[in-house]
Amino acid sequence: MTFGIEEEFVFLDPATLSPAHVAPKIQRELVTAGYDTSVVHHEFFQSQIEFASPVFESGGTAAATLGAFRKALLAAASRHGVLVAGTGTPFQKSPASVLTEDSRYREIADVVGALSDEHEINGLHIHVGIPDPESGVRALNAVRRWLPTLLAISANSPFWRGSDTRFASWRAIHSRRWTTAGCPPWFSGAADYHARVEALIGIGGTPDSGTIAWYARLSEHQPTLEFRVADAQLRPSGSILLALLCRGLVESSLAPEASEASAPSPELLDAALWHAARYGLSGQLVHPLRQMLVPASEAVEALLNTTVPFLEASGDYRTVTALVQELLASGTGSEQQRMSYAGGGCGGLTELFASSITGSPGGTDANTAAASQTDDSDAQHQWAAPVLPPRPLS
Repeated sequence: MTFGIEEEFVFLDPATLSPAHVAPKIQRELVTAGYDTSVVHHEFFQSQIEFASPVFESGGTAAATLGAFRKALLAAASRHGVLVAGTGTPFQKSPASVLTEDSRYREIADVVGALSDEHEINGLHIHVGIPDPESGVRALNAVRRWLPTLLAISANSPFWRGSDTRFASWRAIHSRRWTTAGCPPWFSGAADYHARVEALIGIGGTPDSGTIAWYARLSEHQPTLEFRVADAQLRPSGSILLALLCRGLVESSLAPEASEASAPSPELLDAALWHAARYGLSGQLVHPLRQMLVPASEAVEALLNTTVPFLEASGDYRTVTALVQELLASGTGSEQQRMSYAGGGCGGLTELFASSITGSPGGTDANTAAASQTDDSDAQHQWAAPVLPPRPLS
């Protein structure tokens, strides 16, 4: 299956780490450099920008494309004297957020009131191609149980208003205040999905279908299932890992031999998402299949074992396992941000953002991992994740 990646970034004042409102100027420069408005999008605030990738078939091509754009983005930000960061929330909130000039954004801001002032959050959206809406709904129902694990893997927003929130993903908690957020409900089919989406339009903070904020949904404009659960990522390798895992999950759910397991209860899924946002991979997670708390690495192992046949078929097995090993060794983005801040304060965070935007800190970056892809016919079909002891859940 094909896939696409939408990465959101925030520009920061290097002295204060608060949002810098330079996106319109940088977007114009990127357009001049060949990244037109079909791939470089403005976002809700003038401190944000989004890269919408072309359609990919391979992880290697995706890694090269994301890396090239991030290099161009870093160069443009440097010319304007600002940092560019892949983080779910900025360290410091802007003292005066500047809304992007867009009639739709003005309508949303008017509808949601004071919530709009704090919507300085940045996500990673993964699109996976689906053959038809019915298949999309079947896949959507199946991937719901995996959303907490994906959130924990992607957790990269520990700070807000200059303080440690004690959450791994403050962005996820922040987004729960919107009308539709978190795990989507279970649907009986495509007609049920579209009817229920249509019924939400005009209610609460949902002026149009684009404001449906479920962590996974059918795209309105593309024949894709869109994952919206992840925080923006420090490094391109994080985005590649999540994209390949999401593609593997959709493929596994639509395989001829796939069986529809009983869906976890909505209250359990909601609690599991909150738990994942709080702790990331630093303690325990709700096991996606056994529906009980286990060491976080066991939930990651279940995710990998579910997708192994499809990762091997696409040639992504080595890439994904290398990137997961790096993740478990170096920690999530949230853990890395905390370590950088503990070691060097705002200067440590500045160094982390500057060094990570285009690659990896000496580990296996996305391009290196993708280049290592081989037809590994001897690969075990049970991936043994190192078991991490539960850490204090403080």
